[in-house]
Amino acid sequence: MKLTDIRPIEKWVAFEQHIHDISGLDANVFNTEGVRITNHKIWVNRLCPAIKATDKGQSFICAVAHMNIAAQAMQTREPVVEECDAGLIKLVAPIFYNDEFIGAVGACGLLADDGEVDTFLINKTTDLEENLIENLAGDIQTISREKTEALARHIQEEIRNMLSQPLAGNSV
Repeated sequence: MKLTDIRPIEKWVAFEQHIHDISGLDANVFNTEGVRITNHKIWVNRLCPAIKATDKGQSFICAVAHMNIAAQAMQTREPVVEECDAGLIKLVAPIFYNDEFIGAVGACGLLADDGEVDTFLINKTTDLEENLIENLAGDIQTISREKTEALARHIQEEIRNMLSQPLAGNSV
């Protein structure tokens, strides 16, 4: 079972946009290998695209955070909210069809209310200059733990609703 068996790509894009609209986070739907299934992308800060533009940033900050948090979400079958190594909020909600793990919804890119960007780690990982990192991080918006956890519950409920409807290729 694949995510596109549940809903067509355009419905997943609309879901990603909905998550962004209500939270301000960059939202993406991922398959079981951790690969985005849509081309929809909304950068919510200036730092993340700079990190992802470097091979090491993509591999050792972004991908590692997603895979670790997605693994926790898959094991617990519940959404997980953590911070990536750059210090930004990362939320992952698993998607199970019956008992089969078929993907995850991820949302990230804002700072926790009490969080801070780890300029040292970003510099050491990506070789981006610390003053550039500080400049790019200077206007990152914050999100409360309560709002993030409420968003995780909302995403989980939306996924349940999708899974309770006829599959993408079936009509009633």
